Amino acid sequence: MADTTVAPAPATRRGAEAAVYHGVTIPDPYRWLEDGDSPETRAWVAAHYQRTRQALDAQPTRARWHERLSALTALPTTLAIQVAGRHLFTLERPAGADQYALVLRSAVDPTVRVRTLLDPASMAADAAVAIDWYHPSRDGSLVAYGLSEGGTENSVLHVMDAATGQVLPVRIPDTRAASVAWLADNTGFWYARYPAGDEYHRHIRFHRLGTDPADDPVVWDRLVTPETWPDVSASRDGRHVLVHAMVGWSQVDVHLLDTTTGEWTAVVERVEAQTALQFDGTSASLVGVTTRGADNGRVVRAPLANPTEWTTVVAERPDSVLGALAIEGDGLLLAASTVAVDRLERYAADGTPAGTVDLGVAAVVSLDADDGQAFLARGTFGAPVDLLHVAPDGTLHLWGDPVDASVLPELAVRQVVYPSLDGTQIPMFVAHRADVTPSTDTPLILTGYGGFAIAESPVWMPNLAAWCAAGGVYAIAGLRGGYEYGEAWHQAGRRANKQRVFDDFHAAADWLVAEGFTSRERLAVHGGSNGGLLMGAAITQRPDLAPAVWCAVPLLDMIRFPQFLIARLWTDEYGDPDVAEEFAWLHAYSPYHRVVEGTAYPAILFTTAEGDTRVDPCHARKMAALLTHAGAGQEDHPILLLQHGRAGHGVGKPAAMRVAEGADVLAFFTWQLDFDEVLAP
Repeated sequence: MADTTVAPAPATRRGAEAAVYHGVTIPDPYRWLEDGDSPETRAWVAAHYQRTRQALDAQPTRARWHERLSALTALPTTLAIQVAGRHLFTLERPAGADQYALVLRSAVDPTVRVRTLLDPASMAADAAVAIDWYHPSRDGSLVAYGLSEGGTENSVLHVMDAATGQVLPVRIPDTRAASVAWLADNTGFWYARYPAGDEYHRHIRFHRLGTDPADDPVVWDRLVTPETWPDVSASRDGRHVLVHAMVGWSQVDVHLLDTTTGEWTAVVERVEAQTALQFDGTSASLVGVTTRGADNGRVVRAPLANPTEWTTVVAERPDSVLGALAIEGDGLLLAASTVAVDRLERYAADGTPAGTVDLGVAAVVSLDADDGQAFLARGTFGAPVDLLHVAPDGTLHLWGDPVDASVLPELAVRQVVYPSLDGTQIPMFVAHRADVTPSTDTPLILTGYGGFAIAESPVWMPNLAAWCAAGGVYAIAGLRGGYEYGEAWHQAGRRANKQRVFDDFHAAADWLVAEGFTSRERLAVHGGSNGGLLMGAAITQRPDLAPAVWCAVPLLDMIRFPQFLIARLWTDEYGDPDVAEEFAWLHAYSPYHRVVEGTAYPAILFTTAEGDTRVDPCHARKMAALLTHAGAGQEDHPILLLQHGRAGHGVGKPAAMRVAEGADVLAFFTWQLDFDEVLAP
């Protein structure tokens, strides 16, 4: 076993701050750690970083994990695809690259030379510049894209001539996660933008190439709340503009503009439903997927002349959850899932079934089509995301070079169900090397998310592949709050129902132990972002659940969370502490407020980043300080904190940094599970 000696935690000043919420006094002894720019906080972060680095670098397994993860992460993979006529634009990370590059491929001939339009890694010495998003013009001659640095996702909009690679002299800041809709003649575009210095009040503007972006007029700003999130698209002929406005995580309003009259039509609003519509190939109607009157989704069509009159094209089914939709010539290509496993379904324009494409135990990461050419990026647990062409007959063809399979472990993946605390059956993926039979001696990593209508689907994770290749087991629980069973599953784990998500996760760990997949002392758990909140709940509600926890970019102070960065976007999902009833939900489970002195907490590795513009790193800092105080002297279960510089919530993180973090995490787990043997050849 590795040396378990860990240096004492740095001394941490404990303040006397407190606030009163709805008659309840809430102590906040580490509020001073919210100020990430103060010299005191910076010194404290640096001391923790040095202590944690010393502990992790001393682990003899770390170098081997780093080697394995380097080989797996170096494999080529695809993140996003968009088809524009005869052109296929992708975000893909070539073999050995540090960042995802913007790549131009032929959409009709896979033998045509592939061109890298932009490799953002070359724009900074530490490869910390990333392409956040991109949107080509209809004919593929121009492409707008957003660049940010240090993981901030604070995009600056650029435009490139795809034929020459020339970058046009337009720079538009404040375009975080922007959507862009081009005019038919490519002379301008509608786009999403924030007011300078404002995390909210996102609106739609129009830019004419060659003009000053400061003069761009606002086209749409009918925000229901300051947090309303509009996106924009346009018909092929440019006559109509469509705005989807996400009012909450279960409500999307849709508005249609006729540019010839200047009139807006509310296609759907003030309805609790998720709706994603697009213009069909003739610009005569809208077609898309909605949960209005259908928790699992249905495909609808509406004429542009009367866009509020919807006709169901593909009806809701109890065993399928509908996802992405692409228009494939005269037909439709639809991603549909059964308990988070995707398949492709093909339909005629009127909804007549035209066949199903089996993808295996996989997920549709990205799907798009244009001029009859359809492509998808397919994710699995066992290999990097691959790029596939969907032929008119429904057959799939690899659109690029095959991956080096010799680097990949042969995995066995199964989906099981287990009972939660209230008896609800929860799905879970379990993966391991094909020749491994899980037992009480097998080290197992369990993860989950449970929120924001996101299903835990098969996806490439180098950490999973490395762990399984070394003989371990990896389990991914499909908790309520996600989308494994559609919108009803989401509603069952949000707002006042959030405790169910935590119960589901605790039950997953207990079931895996009871069924002999592992033992308690061989179990590690992890989660990030909303999954970091899940880890905070596991730590404070079930400190006996697992001996080792990785808590990444977490949300942990659920009383003050709306005060930081863009977090008011999430009050619809969690609740608002300024509302008395919702405060009660949040205070009941808020991890930062559930720490009890003298409790034997597990070993915890907190990771966060100073460039995170989604979840403020103060959550991890405050929780690490509080847990260290509560469990002072428990050096056999250390509380470790790594706050990285030049990184953010995860988007745009260079591959080298991902490998280093993965090596840290797996070395930490191996150390805390006292199981070096997992790395035996």
